[in-house]
Amino acid sequence: MGRYIARRLLETIPLMLIISIFVFMFIHLIPGDPARTLAGVEATPEEIEAIREEFGLNDPLLKQYADYMIGLFKGDMGRSLKSNIPVTELIWSRFQFTIQLVCAGLVWAPFLGIFIGVMCAIKRGTWVDLGGMFLAICGLSAPGFWLGLMGIQFFSVKMGMLPSAGLESWKSLVLPSLVMGTGIMATLARYSRSSMLETLREDYVRTARAKGQKESIVMFRHAFKNSLIQVVTILGLQIGGLLSGSVITENIFSIPGMGRLLVDSISFRDYPVIQGLLMIFALQYVLINLVVDVLYGVINPKIRLD
Repeated sequence: MGRYIARRLLETIPLMLIISIFVFMFIHLIPGDPARTLAGVEATPEEIEAIREEFGLNDPLLKQYADYMIGLFKGDMGRSLKSNIPVTELIWSRFQFTIQLVCAGLVWAPFLGIFIGVMCAIKRGTWVDLGGMFLAICGLSAPGFWLGLMGIQFFSVKMGMLPSAGLESWKSLVLPSLVMGTGIMATLARYSRSSMLETLREDYVRTARAKGQKESIVMFRHAFKNSLIQVVTILGLQIGGLLSGSVITENIFSIPGMGRLLVDSISFRDYPVIQGLLMIFALQYVLINLVVDVLYGVINPKIRLD
């Protein structure tokens, strides 16, 4: 197991290098001039050119990329063009708000989604199955921004029960967690149901029933545990999407997290901040996939990772 984890961590180095190239080139293809934005509409061409020279924007792209990677290996993501604050410090100050949203969504969504999927599989063809799948389809079909706006309109404006913006207390997390968690709940419900149904058709499940074991033991000791492999894969992808998917939620509810920082940085053409955020989003996807692979071996010891 240890060798496997070490090998996978080493494999992330060339992968992140490739990702950094695509991120760097993509950002520099965005229309607009950050120096002109930074200087203001009334700036003279000389002032704009001075800003470009100050931040190295006149250097060839290859040199800019090399300088960025050298700093990145030293733990330096550069400084924000807009605020002149180190990118690492700027992102870290926003990270706490985003992680609160992610944790709020993960408190209920995975457990409810898996529970609904398993119950739908056990009660296949009944009103429980139909109701659970209807709920899952509604959750998958409803756009996040629509859920957020409807939640604000009903719970904040009409009912006055929950805050509509900011993160002042635990109540401020209710609506954002609803928006971020609904998609995860719905996706896991569907995959849990299909995975559970597939597992229930396996020979070892029929053998366990033929031996006279209780149905609860057959369902949860044999079927449920073995159906988790596919569910864990989907859950890992969903968790990876939460951080990068916080852009919509944070902008709807005016939460100063990494998603909102990304939107503001794109509007300002703040290259160092955009690069830093996209690299962090990519890295968390890679690390979550590693955690998922390790969980395979924990759930099913027959899966050899080394």
